[in-house]
Amino acid sequence: MTEWQWLDFNSIPNADLYEMLRQRQEVFVIEQQCFYSDMDGYDQAAHHLLGWQSVDGKRTLAAYLRCIAPGIKYPEMSLGRVLTTQAARGSGAGRQLIAEGIRHAEALHPGHRIRIGAQSHLEKFYGSVGFKAVGEPYDEDGIPHLEMLR
Repeated sequence: MTEWQWLDFNSIPNADLYEMLRQRQEVFVIEQQCFYSDMDGYDQAAHHLLGWQSVDGKRTLAAYLRCIAPGIKYPEMSLGRVLTTQAARGSGAGRQLIAEGIRHAEALHPGHRIRIGAQSHLEKFYGSVGFKAVGEPYDEDGIPHLEMLR
């Protein structure tokens, strides 16, 4: 079972913020070997979805994404920094994360489309939840990506 938190940046408890940033670094910088600045200036204006699971009695971050309002990064709202921790992969947490993220984002910004920059190998996954590829594939930090809209 996953406990979901949907919070603006200033409402994230310090320990949860630390774990969120630690997991983003673990997945995007270390695991994927992409050396880039994760702190890009968008977090403070975003809402964040954190999915917590209990592992051996300990509350553990299993999944995460952020939602950026329309007009800040793209004309549409944006979901990004989507991750499922290594320990939670294969549990369905990723699919739950996207469903929860879409639900919360659409409630926060009704009537707006959602844009994502998806890793190309996840096109079928995102397609299964209503996203469609737009434009040409591009390289981001050595990983092929696609812009997708819902």
